[in-house]
Amino acid sequence: MRRLLLLRHAKSSWDSPTLDDFDRPLNARGRAAAPRIGAHMRQAGLVPDRALVSAARRTRETWALLAQELPPVADVRVSQALYEAAPKTLLGLVREQLEEAPNLLFVGHNPGLQGLALLLAQDNGAAHRAALAAKFPTAGLVVLRFLYEDWADVGPATGVIEGYVTPKSLGDAEAED
Repeated sequence: MRRLLLLRHAKSSWDSPTLDDFDRPLNARGRAAAPRIGAHMRQAGLVPDRALVSAARRTRETWALLAQELPPVADVRVSQALYEAAPKTLLGLVREQLEEAPNLLFVGHNPGLQGLALLLAQDNGAAHRAALAAKFPTAGLVVLRFLYEDWADVGPATGVIEGYVTPKSLGDAEAED
């Protein structure tokens, strides 16, 4: 069995309009949300064997705060390929992963992550799929389960959404965007 965790970066700051998108940091709300999602992951047993993190500043900051709440993750890779990647590009990255990482985490961006989750999820009418299709907010986490032993076998409609959480669903009334 394989488990793919897709985490959209936490809320970023727009305080410096001249700052390049790639270099935008998290804002205060994002800095609060990332560790809450990390704590949820730890409590739910969603600890990745490997984490691929977009090279953008806000995703690296999201990972750093999230990782403080998790047991150590031995294999963490910062990847330029995750920045602004389309769903099919992300699927290619999934398929390239090795067998020794049954729990894989991507920390990246929308619309790519949301598109990948919807591409991979079986259309079984689950409430999680409908909620994800409607919105994948910052610091949102979707968990997909695959009944394969090899990441290369993952493809469209081969996963089951096992979970979908957002800061708001964890009790953060100010979250969601």
